[in-house]
Formats: sequence, C-alpha cells, structure tokens
Amino acid sequence: MERLYYFAFSNFFGIGPERFGKLLAHFGSAEKAYKESFKNLKEVLGEKVAEKFEKFRSEFKIEKELEKCEGKGIRVVALCDEDYPEALKNIPDPPICLYVKGDWESFDFKKGLYFAIVGTRQPTDYGRQVAFSFAKELARAGFCIVSGMALGVDSSAHKGALEGEGKTIAVLGCGVDVVYPALNRPLYNKILERGGLVISEFPPGTTVQKGLFIARNRIISGLSKGVLVVEGSETSGSLITARYAGQQGRDVFATPGRIFDRQARAPNLLIKQGAKLVEKVEEIVEEYLPEVKVYGEDKANLLPEEEKILSAFEGRAAEIEDLRLKTGFPINRLLSLLSMLEIKGVVKVEGERVEVV
Repeated sequence: MERLYYFAFSNFFGIGPERFGKLLAHFGSAEKAYKESFKNLKEVLGEKVAEKFEKFRSEFKIEKELEKCEGKGIRVVALCDEDYPEALKNIPDPPICLYVKGDWESFDFKKGLYFAIVGTRQPTDYGRQVAFSFAKELARAGFCIVSGMALGVDSSAHKGALEGEGKTIAVLGCGVDVVYPALNRPLYNKILERGGLVISEFPPGTTVQKGLFIARNRIISGLSKGVLVVEGSETSGSLITARYAGQQGRDVFATPGRIFDRQARAPNLLIKQGAKLVEKVEEIVEEYLPEVKVYGEDKANLLPEEEKILSAFEGRAAEIEDLRLKTGFPINRLLSLLSMLEIKGVVKVEGERVEVV
C-alpha cells in the first residue's frame, strides 16, 4: 500500500519534502523508491544520506510503527491520501505526512474558512488583546483559526477562537504527543476537547528543535486563506510565516503599531511591503464573507479596566488627558486600552478626543 511508504519516509529525518519529491520523480512511486537498491538510491540521495537510509529501513518496521501511532490516537494523513488538504498539497514543499490529534473527519478542508493569526512570544497587553479579540470575532463569523500554540500571540489566538465557540488548529514544530511549551498543556487539552486539531509533519516523539519551528510556519500559512501578523520584532518568526504566505499566494494582513514599540516593527514593515492594514475584524471578514455582518464584542463583556475608562466619561466625548487623570492609568496603558475599546466598537479615537459610539 503506497501510503505505508509515505509514512516510512516521513520517519526518516534525512529525507524531507524536497528530496522525497526527487525520489518520486525518479522512481515513480514511494514504494519503489523505498525498496530500491543502495546503488540506485545513491544516485538521487548522495552516498552519505543513502547509507543512513539503508540502515534506517533495515530497522524500521512500518506496520508496527503505524500501529503505535494509531494506538496513541494519532492519525496519519499521507500526501497521497484523498483527505490530505488540497491547499497544503499545492504548496511548493508539502509535508510527506501529517500527524493529527483530534477529529480530522469533522473538518472540511475544501469548503472551510481557515485563517492564521501569528505573532511574537512576548507581546504587549495590546498585542494579546488584539489576537484574542480578532480570533474570537472571526470564529464567531465562521472561521477556523490556525496558529502555532507558542506562548504569546499564538496562545491568545487559540484562546480567542475557543471563546468565540469556534474551532482552532495548532500546528506544532515537534511531535503531536509532545506538548511544547509545557505551560500550554491546558490549552492543548482544551483545543482537542472543543473539537480542534493538533497537527505536525514530524513523527510522534519528535522533540523541540529550532529549525523545525521554521518549517512548521509554512504549514500554518499553507492551510490558511490569509495570515494576520499582530506583533513581532524585525527578527520575529511571524515574518517567516508572512513570507511563506506570500510565496504560497495567501493574503497577508497586519495590525499597525506605534513606531517606537519594538514589537510593532514586524507588522509595520509588512504594511510597508504591501500587507493589508487592518484595524477592525470586519476588514478581514469582508474579504471572504462580504455578506456576513460582524457585530463586535458585547459591551457587557468588557474588562474591568475598560469599564473604568467608560465610567470616566461625563458625556459622550472626553479628552485623553482627562481620562488619564480620572482613571489614574499610565498613558501607555490607557492608549492600549482605548485601542482595544475601539477595536470592540465601543469608542472612536480621533487625535486627543475620544467619543463613545
């Protein structure tokens, strides 16, 4: 069965999507390539890799290893399988196999709306709130939120999707049975409990390695219609995801940040390069579902700090300096909270003047 050999190749770390593609082109099938002589494999892989592969296949028991996966509740979706996502199949370097935790069959990768939200592991309060709020409202509008389950923006996006009663997909840079970071164990469990998926191209048991996280970024963008970059520095991995998105023909969106904030550099740079600047969830929804109306946050669900700001208004409008004096918030915190209230559709900020909508 051809898919068994896709599975076997995906377990050998010396052969990635690019080399695997060369093997398929040269030998015609995964099974034929797997069973080829060392001499013939050497022509495609080179001597060192062919030697390592020769040792690997002499020890790797395909059916037994597949049973181990299934015994752990891990589904294997091979590139040759009919249910392999078409969007991912069409990227330049599709994963040989996907390892999946969760109810795979409940996802429609042909008709579903998949959207990625990514950003720094060290966001500001504003960044966390933007990721959470956008994910929540997009989930309510029918989008499935895709991210990488890292601390920071990724985690906020997953949590927002769950709060919006939607589904979310976490793409890992390690095995799907390895929860990283460990602090996200509750989030990992909640994603699965609420009908979401945890996906990786790496076999179970694969531990965390830096290069694997870079590779997983192309899956996050590849599964998605578009990618929103919330916050990140000039060296942020979110820029890599945005670059993959551009190469794959996906839409790239970014939320603007203040020019002196280091974590605003990635989204501001992307906007300069042509990414779509977004300030409201509606601007994303309209790209894909123009008929859907987004109503924003329920004003009854405001945070205590946000309610304190609203209580400082004596009428429908106020000056920012007056709000600072009445609330006692530092100016940076006040501006961050006002930005979130504006995103939620509660206030409108024009210069130094704030008006309750």
